[in-house]
Amino acid sequence: MTTTLITGANKGLGKETARQLIAAGHTVYLGARDEERGRVAADELGARFVQLDVTDDASVAAALTAIEADGGLDVLINNAGIALLGLNGPDALRVFDTNAVGIVRVTEAALPLLRRSENPVVVNISSALGSFWAVTNPERPASHVAAIVYGASKAAVSMLTLQYARAIPEVKFNAVEPGYTATELGGISNPEGRPVEISAGVVARAASIGKDGPTGTYQEDAGELGW
Repeated sequence: MTTTLITGANKGLGKETARQLIAAGHTVYLGARDEERGRVAADELGARFVQLDVTDDASVAAALTAIEADGGLDVLINNAGIALLGLNGPDALRVFDTNAVGIVRVTEAALPLLRRSENPVVVNISSALGSFWAVTNPERPASHVAAIVYGASKAAVSMLTLQYARAIPEVKFNAVEPGYTATELGGISNPEGRPVEISAGVVARAASIGKDGPTGTYQEDAGELGW
């Protein structure tokens, strides 16, 4: 049995990823800041709820302590993320604290558990908006979107993935570009956003790799994405 923690999973991409992994046989911990919304989502899916705010060290520590007491962890999906349009210090700090520093908080707390797993996997949700290759390639949609702070935070996610993969070879770390998705974050009514089921499938595949799976890669639908 594979045990998986997904952060920011009470809605959108995280929730649908939880649904797909539960269907595939994973035991899923659904992490959410809001206890009421998180429990409702977990009950709906058949997941285990854990209160987890990736910007709060005490919350992260308590969540991983609870998971450890229940038996351990095999897969971590760092999904929690925000996008703010304000180009100012406070908003930029909030975005980086959630999208990038939050990955460090949760990953560091989870590593003692992951190291005990026979097949430890970490999946970090990145974005083509954080890919230097994609945003400078006129054939890619990301090259036509201005996302100054959000894009920079996702570039940080990708580098965190690569650095962790090199520093901790016993754990597989991969970044995922799930695609532009019709969720609350991506714009649920935007006609260009694709169904969340498709994007979650990309994440679920990255979370389900075997012992011989890749590490230090940046994945999207068609395979690897340029950094």
